[in-house]
Amino acid sequence: MNIKSKAYPAGMALYRSCVRTFFALGGLNILKRKYKDIAERTGEVAGIPEGSIWVHAVSVGEVQSASSLIRRIKSKSAYPCVISTVTPTGNDTAHRLLDGIADRIIYSPFDLGQFVSRSLNSINPVAYITMETELWPEILSQLKARNIPAFLANGRLSEKSFRNLKRTKYFWQGVLECLAKLMVRFDEDKSKFLALGVPEDKITVTGDCKIDALLDRRKTAGPDKWSWLRKKDAPLFVAGSTHQGEDDIVIAAFRILRRKYPDARLAIVPRHPERALMAVASALPYPELHAELLSHIDPDKRFEADIIVVDRIGVLFDLYAAADAVFVGGSLVEKGGQNPFEPALFGLPAVHGPCMTDFPDTSRMDAMGAAVCVNSDSDLAHTWEEMLEPSARNKALYDCEAYFATLGGAAEKTWDIIEACMLDRKGGEG
Repeated sequence: MNIKSKAYPAGMALYRSCVRTFFALGGLNILKRKYKDIAERTGEVAGIPEGSIWVHAVSVGEVQSASSLIRRIKSKSAYPCVISTVTPTGNDTAHRLLDGIADRIIYSPFDLGQFVSRSLNSINPVAYITMETELWPEILSQLKARNIPAFLANGRLSEKSFRNLKRTKYFWQGVLECLAKLMVRFDEDKSKFLALGVPEDKITVTGDCKIDALLDRRKTAGPDKWSWLRKKDAPLFVAGSTHQGEDDIVIAAFRILRRKYPDARLAIVPRHPERALMAVASALPYPELHAELLSHIDPDKRFEADIIVVDRIGVLFDLYAAADAVFVGGSLVEKGGQNPFEPALFGLPAVHGPCMTDFPDTSRMDAMGAAVCVNSDSDLAHTWEEMLEPSARNKALYDCEAYFATLGGAAEKTWDIIEACMLDRKGGEG
């Protein structure tokens, strides 16, 4: 037996031992303080339709990707769909996007053998689809043992995740062998999975399911919901999903533009709402700028804030629809970037920093004019000012539409591959 074939069972034994030890030492009590709906997380689920497809999406971004896939499954087949999440925000997003579409919305079980077994006994899915980077060894192992096909959809690996998995490549190669097919976003993602030992014939590049989800959402989004943030006819700038270290840069850029546009306003949406007060504090060095939390502003009353810091989730997409120019965070610091597609859907080039490794297609967006890279506050201010020119706005609309014309259809391609694989397996069993 070679090192590859030895590493997976040995690694699974060690993994299971660590998980069992954690729970034996009171891990469940720790998790009860962090999470609600512990019954579902320990595998106690009921009322699942027979013959369901189980789609797993850890949090908000993955749920957005899953929503487009589930919509295609429901429109093109008779399969019931169950979606599971890990985070409460992911669960809330699933209810917001998929109530009335998904047949059940649940929490995923903790990856302990008995919890996973209990969930699988209750759900008994005909297939399991995990979104993006969610690779839980126990559940994938048990699915394989039960001969239930498992798939990775919208697969991606950040540079950080890839480096971590590569350190124990032969263990993860065994985990990935539990998947029947891997549908990945871009060629860059395919290359990483190939480097982890996945056979090429198992991987298909389908594009990004988030594009389909965003195209679906664009139909219901509009600028009017947040038009009250604008002062008179002055510009409204939106900095989305910012991380620590970026608020200062964005505010400095905004301060430059205020000299020419004194009534302009800036909305900052921290990637993590608990950072909202820190973003407010970033404006303190500038006495001429007043920052206020969104939750402290009454939309029916006049307010004087120059900078509005959003301290809740679920509003960024509609804020982009209302903006004149945007900045996409996680990109001027080493965080891999945040979603550049959302603002571009509204004809606003996704202005971003140089660190966009989690979204490799951003370089193509840059080349097509659907995104712009900046490196400093002065770069950002200059780019924002250029985008306010009517000729630049018209070009941006054209460039963004041209970019999206090259995309779309990833969810349908993904489902076609999964359905064909399921039919092949069924035929083989027959």
